[in-house]
Amino acid sequence: MDEPQQTTCVDETKPPRRLAREERTIAAMIAMYCRDHHDGVARDEEGLCADCAELMEFARVRLGKCRYGSEKPTCASCPTHCYKPAMRERVREVMRYSGPRMLKKHPVLAVAHLVDGRRKLPDED
Repeated sequence: MDEPQQTTCVDETKPPRRLAREERTIAAMIAMYCRDHHDGVARDEEGLCADCAELMEFARVRLGKCRYGSEKPTCASCPTHCYKPAMRERVREVMRYSGPRMLKKHPVLAVAHLVDGRRKLPDED
């Protein structure tokens, strides 16, 4: 008789839920910005123009390498600025536009992001 296969509730191939939500939030913001600002431009399978796809990929890489992991604060309240200055400015522009519109288009992500913004920074040893 075969022993039952042991399962865990943690899938190590996926990012922690907090980081996955953060990625969904930035993806929604970039998609909203791209749709409203880059009309008539070729788009990829995610519906993003080349510039916004580059920004999204950069954000994904930075999230994946965040030194705080699932305890990360929102980027605006993070003491470690890991974005290159030019990319940081592009993300700010996207967030200035999309942020106020998120409550209407993506209310759950918007509220979660606001709550995350109030998180305490992780203790550094």
